[in-house]
Amino acid sequence: MKESTTEIGQRGEALAAQFLEEAGYRILERNYRFMKSEIDLVCYQPITDYSAGGEIVFVEVKARWGEAFGAGFEAVSADKERHLRTAAEAYLYETKLEGALNRFDVISINLQPDPPAIEHYKDVFR
Repeated sequence: MKESTTEIGQRGEALAAQFLEEAGYRILERNYRFMKSEIDLVCYQPITDYSAGGEIVFVEVKARWGEAFGAGFEAVSADKERHLRTAAEAYLYETKLEGALNRFDVISINLQPDPPAIEHYKDVFR
């Protein structure tokens, strides 16, 4: 039985979180919501020399079953970017991290190959 779009999204987010944790990121929030805006994953990426600090990373996960509709990262529209920025500003305000270094990443996952193909696009917009 084929997965629903909700199940595909949840599976993609779980794979993205695992991928990022294995790369040394710490997951701070999953599905952070502010009004109508949502960020799939809010992470912290320490700089290699931990004493130098790190960066808050807001991650949009796009999971697809195959490539019939294009790569997942291509689905991040200007409207989606605006919503991500709104939610990120709210998150930084609520957590009192307004001056923290931060960036926006997109993780694109194609679930069709086994294992799934994961592509990480860093700093996609500022």
